[in-house]
Amino acid sequence: MPGTNATSRPASPGPASRAYEIMTAVSMTIRRGPLARGAADAARLTLADRAIDIGCGPGTAVRLAARRADAATGIDPSPVMLQLARQISKFRRARHISWAEGKAEKLPVPDGQATVAWAISSVHHWDDLSAGLSEASRALAPGGRLVLVERLARPGARGHAAHGLTSGQAEDLARQLTAAGFLRVEVQTRKVGHRRLVIVRGETSTAS
Repeated sequence: MPGTNATSRPASPGPASRAYEIMTAVSMTIRRGPLARGAADAARLTLADRAIDIGCGPGTAVRLAARRADAATGIDPSPVMLQLARQISKFRRARHISWAEGKAEKLPVPDGQATVAWAISSVHHWDDLSAGLSEASRALAPGGRLVLVERLARPGARGHAAHGLTSGQAEDLARQLTAAGFLRVEVQTRKVGHRRLVIVRGETSTAS
């Protein structure tokens, strides 16, 4: 076909796409504070922990984790999100933070780097849940905690209201954590601000 080239690269995002990402990032920065605190509380962060945020967006939860833990790493597939995360962190003089471009299915961290891994409002975007859970397990040290936080959605919801997990989907996710080898898997619902969240939590084996 005319104009088709199998070796051609995808076009770079245009200005409109970049502007949309920036607006989304700013909105996430404003809204993610309560969600970040909910994740940090569910993870029971301590000063000895090393945390990774899968799908960190503009880094709100990463900066919170860095204040409560020894170190924190934010991972996101969007260079625009990471650029904004770095800028905000520099402005706020946040410390003990690193950033990496990557997806849940292929985390750019060494085996056993983290004691805590979480994903806030991003699990429903993962391309391959099984691969994402496997990668989280690999990245976690023995006895590490995985915390998946989503908005509690109503069955049959549409549009933006469907972005999250229903109670049934959360229970199914918990079963998949168990199948992936996570222990002490539990499902919690928690009201944070005006939002009702569903939190799926599990731990890796303490065996080396």
